Amino acid sequence: MDTCHDRTRFHVVKVIVLAMVFLLAAIASATSQTVKKPQNHKKIVGPNACAECHKETTEIWKKTHHATTFKKMPRSKEARKIANKMKIKRIKSESLCLTCHFTTQIKRKKKKPIAGISCESCHSAGKDWEKVHSEFSGKTEKTESKAEEAKRWKKSEKLGMIRPSAIYKLAKNCYSCHVVPQEKLVNIGGHPAGSAFELVSWSQGEVRHNVWYSKGKTNKQAGAGRKRILYITGLAVELETALRSVAVATKSKVYAFRMARRADAARKKMKKVAAALPKTGEVAKIVELGYSAGLKLNNKKALLTAAKGIASTSLALIAKYDGSTFGAVDPLIPNESKYKGKPPK
Repeated sequence: MDTCHDRTRFHVVKVIVLAMVFLLAAIASATSQTVKKPQNHKKIVGPNACAECHKETTEIWKKTHHATTFKKMPRSKEARKIANKMKIKRIKSESLCLTCHFTTQIKRKKKKPIAGISCESCHSAGKDWEKVHSEFSGKTEKTESKAEEAKRWKKSEKLGMIRPSAIYKLAKNCYSCHVVPQEKLVNIGGHPAGSAFELVSWSQGEVRHNVWYSKGKTNKQAGAGRKRILYITGLAVELETALRSVAVATKSKVYAFRMARRADAARKKMKKVAAALPKTGEVAKIVELGYSAGLKLNNKKALLTAAKGIASTSLALIAKYDGSTFGAVDPLIPNESKYKGKPPK
């Protein structure tokens, strides 16, 4: 009889252990999607590789601030002033600047900037996926079947490509630089703590390049549903990024103050979204998480826990909704007059 009980007890324990293993694996998987990895300079192919097929997009890019920063930023007085304070002699040879302002390859075992902020700054280093995504499964665009196309895109994504549909990952790339990730760069160098960045107004402005399917004939704005998802995701990622920044701040100085203010502003805006969408539990959860940790120094664990929760909830929101039923947030979204420039013609 005791043996029977022992077997039952062993079976129950085994089930619990297996359940915990699967749960931890799921958490690890979600976390891997929410923490942005540094750009792999060894796998950068450069904008010329993309230009072979994306000619119209490349011509738009060349006229944007993202492209012209390659020449203009190192020559600016403001940049030189910051560099001097940070004891940087050559802006284009210091990784502190290369991370956000340039596209960089490894040449002769050294990082070498080859362009400004370009294709791979947003869509990830392309060495592993560039050919896969562009070869139409070894056929032509007209002869490739829908099933083959779907398989090709899935493989490209698995190899690291960040496609336009991956709104959260794209937003993470934007905010990783538009919210400055270096405390000393702000406190000592006097670098701005970030841009007045907002995902809709910036993505629909001068950098908009929605020209692939029209062969360059039109460059349409995102549809209403996508704009709504862009707006909500942008706020969520801004809040997440600001919380992470406060978490790692070490000094009661400009950087910590600005990041705390940014986080507070983002959670207040998200609160308005929650009021507009009272039946959307994911938005309410993001607001709850945003207020769950104090915006103060030495509160790293609570702040990072809140940030991770916001990240996973944002992914769940994007997976569940396409924005078509979120019309109530339209008054909160910046209109065309607020866009950051216009796409060059």
